[in-house]
Amino acid sequence: MDRAQIVHENFLSRVANRDFPEGAPPVGGLCHAGAVSLYRSQVLSRALDRTSRAMQKAGQGFYTIGSSGHEGMAAVAHALRPTDIAFLHYRDAAFQIARAEQVPGQQIAWDMLLSFACSKEDPTSGGRHKVLGSKALMIPPQTSTIASHLPKAVGAAYALGAARRHDPEHRVLPEDGIAMCSFGDASANHSTAQGAINTAGWTSVQSTPLPLLFVCEDNGIGISVKTPKGWIEASMAHRPGIKYFQANGLDIYETYAVAQEAAHYVRTRRKPAFLHLRTVRLYGHAGADVPTTYLSKAEVEADEANDPLLHSVRLLDQAGALASDEALKIYQDSCARTDRVAAEAATRPHLSTAQDVMASLIPPKRTCKPTNGPSVDARAKAFGGDMRAMADPQPMSRLINWALTDLMLEHGEIVCMGEDVGRKGGVYGVTQKLQQRFGQDRVIDTLLDEQSILGLAIGMGHNGFVPIPEIQFLAYLHNAEDQIRGEAATLPFFSNGQFTNPMVLRIAGLGYQKGFGGHFHNDNSLAVLRDIPGVIIACPSTGEDAAQMLRECVRLAREEQRVVVFLEPIALYPMRDLNAAQDGGWMTTYPSPDRRIALGEVGIHGDGTDLAIVTYGNGHYLSRQALPELQAAGVNARIVDLRWLAPLPAEALLKATKDCKHVLIVDECRRTGSQSEALMTLFREESAQMPISRVVAEDCFIATGPAYAAPLPSKDGIVAAALTVTGAQK
Repeated sequence: MDRAQIVHENFLSRVANRDFPEGAPPVGGLCHAGAVSLYRSQVLSRALDRTSRAMQKAGQGFYTIGSSGHEGMAAVAHALRPTDIAFLHYRDAAFQIARAEQVPGQQIAWDMLLSFACSKEDPTSGGRHKVLGSKALMIPPQTSTIASHLPKAVGAAYALGAARRHDPEHRVLPEDGIAMCSFGDASANHSTAQGAINTAGWTSVQSTPLPLLFVCEDNGIGISVKTPKGWIEASMAHRPGIKYFQANGLDIYETYAVAQEAAHYVRTRRKPAFLHLRTVRLYGHAGADVPTTYLSKAEVEADEANDPLLHSVRLLDQAGALASDEALKIYQDSCARTDRVAAEAATRPHLSTAQDVMASLIPPKRTCKPTNGPSVDARAKAFGGDMRAMADPQPMSRLINWALTDLMLEHGEIVCMGEDVGRKGGVYGVTQKLQQRFGQDRVIDTLLDEQSILGLAIGMGHNGFVPIPEIQFLAYLHNAEDQIRGEAATLPFFSNGQFTNPMVLRIAGLGYQKGFGGHFHNDNSLAVLRDIPGVIIACPSTGEDAAQMLRECVRLAREEQRVVVFLEPIALYPMRDLNAAQDGGWMTTYPSPDRRIALGEVGIHGDGTDLAIVTYGNGHYLSRQALPELQAAGVNARIVDLRWLAPLPAEALLKATKDCKHVLIVDECRRTGSQSEALMTLFREESAQMPISRVVAEDCFIATGPAYAAPLPSKDGIVAAALTVTGAQK
């Protein structure tokens, strides 16, 4: 007999015999009706756990990680408002069920069973995963089994305060709302959790409003690894800026009272709190996991004897709210009902085609108020003396700064954030003066933690802001890439487009920094970004393009709710000259604020038909340097600037190169995993006869010192490859 059946039969026999576990008597605060409602939510959660296991055995369900032992979270839901955004632990079905009781018109058992069955009628994910989540209940769905949702919970809490000061057009959370996130004791040890909790405290001690409730559900074990006794309290009770609360999660009366106190503190003080709930885990971790393979039978049975449903029946009976025989009937009726509903849910249709599954990768567009752009007076006030310089050619870094200024003037919901972006003006000066122009609320100096920077952006996107986070160097993104892959990009997919977190992520990256930083500051690998479905990647090569593409990126985030990465080539930030010292050949003037380059629009320089050099970023710059030598060798070439690296602008590329005899791809990323691989495939699939070659970086990290560019494409290498592929002689 498996443990689930043992727990079930123990409950039936012990309630029938009034054999309850010992515990404190019920405390005040819960009315009888409220207590009975919580018990019903707990029972439904348990019944759904049992039914999900039966569905999996029958081939009708596909994921059985359950909530048994954590049913006390129903009381936490009861202590919050249904408009308080909640990022849930995967064991929190009871929370979602109890919250559904607060919102009229919900059919929570049916909805959750559709999710278990992966039916495309599942109102949350549309059949893409068994997830907790609901738009009506303000629970964004997620599939994280660790703590990657905590940084965005911090961001959502920050957004609640920020919206009071700068109300965004698409705000969805109430002014007096709070954010809540829950997680297990094992997940509390994850670097992501530690970073988020540290960020919350760091923010709080500076008196910045951050109404956030952390809820740690401490069942004492992570899969098979025990949490040291007293570890959560010892490590969390004295965090600066975060008030600590604890409760027995097996006792719905105590849990409700303490959760209500904690929520009141967070809501009125606008400061974070940490609610530590002691729970048990029943049935093992998930699916076929057998807890007796790593725990003694006595330990497993001790947890089963502390079944929170048994405690609830005892408490309700002692309080005079519900007799034990009535409680038993509710349990039996709920189990029978979920089995009946599951039988119907299992017949509902599933997703069947790739197009069906992919339909929610791209979020829906939203209507935004029209704007005529920043006014003349507003621009004059913001730019000051810079207005006079706009008629003169400038380097890329300055034009990006001006584009950010115009965009922030036009759209009050734009918020920039990152380490050093404010007072210092960014590590390369790109964000200079922005904090002076727009204040600390809209240009936020963050702590040094990339996960928290991206979490702040994701959370603010949940409340109608258009965040523009900055990661100082591309190599630093790897510390936090799951915030894009596992959180931001997956949200529309797993919510069927109901939840979005738009942003424009600015990253300074790529190589060619002379003698500075080595591989930490010269990172020429974009594979981790290109591999994420739905993410847009933009990479300008000139200042004029950068300004126009950044405007399109903001439009894509603001109007189409997309996650966009704007990759800025560091080496081209200050670039002034092209072919000779002081020729100013790489500087451009600032394009008027109404001009932008549309997604998928490539750039074309020259009209030669002997050779098309397809490139981007620094490769565009080097290819332009190569043109005079190619011309002298009799090769008439054109340069096709990709601009948009994902999705690959295939149609525009084929059109831009269709009348050319040869194609040379210049890619500053590494030979393995670079854009060049996709480009080679694209052109070869289009034409098996066209001569195609590529110049790429070696599969090597970048060194500091004189050899910084040795593994990277060069002007001479481009010339040599071009002459070879065309058969010309130098």
